[in-house]
Amino acid sequence: MVLGPGGSGVSVLAAAAALTGVPSSQRGAVLPIAGQQRDTLLITLDARSPVPSWLGVYRVPGEPVPVTSGVDLLHVEHLDVIEQAWTEFTAALAALTAGRSALPVVGTLASIASGELTDLPGAAEFLLLRRVRDAATSGRWRRIVVDVSGVGDPFALLRAPTVLSAAIERMWPRATRLAQAGEKPVLAQLSAAVEGIDRDCQDLADLFTDPHSVAAHLVIDPSERGRRAVADLVAVADLTALPLRSVLVSSGDRDRPTADTAEMVRGLLGDVDDVRVQEVASAGVLDRLARIRKVSVPVPAPSGRPYGSGALTVAKLAGDGVDTVFELKWRQRMPEPERLRLGRSGDDLLVAVAGFRHPVRLPSVLRRCRVSGAEWADDVLRVRFTPNAAVWPAGRRHTGGAGASSTTGSAEPDLPE
Repeated sequence: MVLGPGGSGVSVLAAAAALTGVPSSQRGAVLPIAGQQRDTLLITLDARSPVPSWLGVYRVPGEPVPVTSGVDLLHVEHLDVIEQAWTEFTAALAALTAGRSALPVVGTLASIASGELTDLPGAAEFLLLRRVRDAATSGRWRRIVVDVSGVGDPFALLRAPTVLSAAIERMWPRATRLAQAGEKPVLAQLSAAVEGIDRDCQDLADLFTDPHSVAAHLVIDPSERGRRAVADLVAVADLTALPLRSVLVSSGDRDRPTADTAEMVRGLLGDVDDVRVQEVASAGVLDRLARIRKVSVPVPAPSGRPYGSGALTVAKLAGDGVDTVFELKWRQRMPEPERLRLGRSGDDLLVAVAGFRHPVRLPSVLRRCRVSGAEWADDVLRVRFTPNAAVWPAGRRHTGGAGASSTTGSAEPDLPE
């Protein structure tokens, strides 16, 4: 995934990265797609993307178009994706409820036009990401390069499945819809459809933070604006567990010096070996395929190591039973520590960094605990928890021993849930 502030050259470097990764033997004439194992699919999510024009192909939204013998381009039009998905869903609802009585919510959903779907939080972005996932898991391409420009805040895009899942839970809680499906057979199919969407939300959230499958590449320019933005973007990547693998400092078409900015970024990243800082030199105005090919962008592959909050650890610091003190921590860059905000919503720790709020799912051992304190120092965020006596299992309130235990990532210690 290639992302960055608007105007920093994200689309150009995404296209260059797609072309760079193709073996030289596959860079010849264009061959048909059908029946072949292709090397690279470049996906652009920008409805007004200039990439088709740059690569000299027709704009065919929703269909992969051959660019070279090894590279295809998929231009995803978000309105087309939304309207098609919602039309199919509401048609199924109408057929399901024809001549039958159902809950008012069913009729309300069926009456919503596809053009109104953008009002449902996270729905449009969810459908875009699902289209990317479907292409990535189709088996037709060895790798996928996603140009995440033209969609506003890329991190808000990636957070959308979590937002949509929360909206579904508020509108029709899972426990309620499963119970109603059991009582009213007419709702069983609808409940199953909503359950499928909710599972897709979780699948997408897991996929785009999976360090074995995804590598994110942040593009910045050496301007003052780019230098200011990079600290916030790296901090939000830490918070969202986006597997950041490289920062590309692009000189752009004005051939601006990049060395000072690259050195500043290396200082910001510190001793994180998994993130590479690369300077990308200008090759003039990159407005056609032959010129974009001259830019070499060898982006590193997924590392397989969790990043940021994806590598969180939980440790038992002291005490026992309801007097236990647990500590949750992860590496979190913080350009403006005074803007840190913490909250709690159900099983999530709500963290706001650099003006961006994101829910971090708590390991099960902490879900029956209360937050007792927090601190940030040396690029590490530490949050302390103590058991909530009202819900802490009675059998574990007075157990022997006060040793410490810890866990990393999604694994959990052998403690009460």
